Amino acid sequence: MEEEQEEQGSTPHDAIFFVLAYLPLFELFTAARVCRSLRDAVNSDILPWLKIIVDRPLNRRLSDDTLMEVASKARGRLQALVLINCVNITDDGLSTVIAQNPHITKLHVPGCTSLSPEGIIRAATLLTRGGHGLTSLKINGVYGIQQQHLETLQTIISHNQTQHKTDNILYHEYNKYSTLKVIETNRSIDLDICPKCNEVTTVFDCPRLICEQQPKQCRGCASCIIRCTECGICLKEIDQETEEASCGDALCLDCWLKLPKCNFCNKPYCRQHSDQRHTFSDSIIGFICADCNSKYN
Repeated sequence: MEEEQEEQGSTPHDAIFFVLAYLPLFELFTAARVCRSLRDAVNSDILPWLKIIVDRPLNRRLSDDTLMEVASKARGRLQALVLINCVNITDDGLSTVIAQNPHITKLHVPGCTSLSPEGIIRAATLLTRGGHGLTSLKINGVYGIQQQHLETLQTIISHNQTQHKTDNILYHEYNKYSTLKVIETNRSIDLDICPKCNEVTTVFDCPRLICEQQPKQCRGCASCIIRCTECGICLKEIDQETEEASCGDALCLDCWLKLPKCNFCNKPYCRQHSDQRHTFSDSIIGFICADCNSKYN
C-alpha cells in the first residue's frame, strides 16, 4: 500500500511530458531516471527524439556510434540535429545519420572540428534531395571552409527556399544563445564573407541606431570589429569607452557600470561568465574574481 502511494506521489504533472521534446540530450537522459513514467515516455515515445540537441557535458564524449544509436530512436523522422562542439563526430557518422533521417530541416554543427567542408556539402546535398527542406545550417568552427564552399552551400539551400534568409546576426545574442534558442534562429547559414578581412566567418551587425543607418562601416567579424559582449554595439567610436571584464571580454561603459564588480579589483564579469565568480559567506556581500582569488588565497 505504501509503495502504491509512493508511486502515485512521484507521478509528474502532465505538462512535464510536453517539455521532454525540448530538452537537450543530457537533460533527456536525466529525466528518464526520475521515475518510471518519465523513463517509459523517453524510451517509447518518438516525440522527444524528433529534435536531438547535444551540448555540454556530453558533447566531448559523443561518438559516431553513439550518435547513430540515439538518432535511431527518431525512426527516420528526425527534424533537427544540433551538435555543439561535438569534436568526435566525423563526416561518415553525420552522413549515416542524415541518410537515415532525410527530413532534417535544421542542421547545426558549430565547433564540430572533425567535420570537413566536403562532409558538410554532402550532408546539405542529401537534405535537399527530393524536395526535402533544409532551412537552417550552422557550421561556424568547422575548419577549412573557404569562399567556394560557402557559395556551394548557399546555392544548395537557396534552391530549396523561395526566399534566402538574411536576418542580422547580433554579437551579444549569438554568443549567449541557449541550446533551445539555437533551433529557432532565422538565418539560413551562419557564415558569410567579412567585408573587412574577406575571411569566411560569422559576420555581425551593430544594434546601434546610428550604425543601422550606415551598416557597412561597422559590419564585420569578431576579429575586425570589437563589440560589447553584453549589448553587441561596436566600440570603435571615440565616444565609446572600452572597459575590460574579469573574463577578458570587452564591455561598453554603460554595461560595465550596470554589472556587479569584484570586491578587490573592481572588475565585473559579463553575464555569460558570471559562474566564474567566487562568492563569500552569507554575511559578506559581493564576490571575488578568479584572478584575485588565486592571488590572495
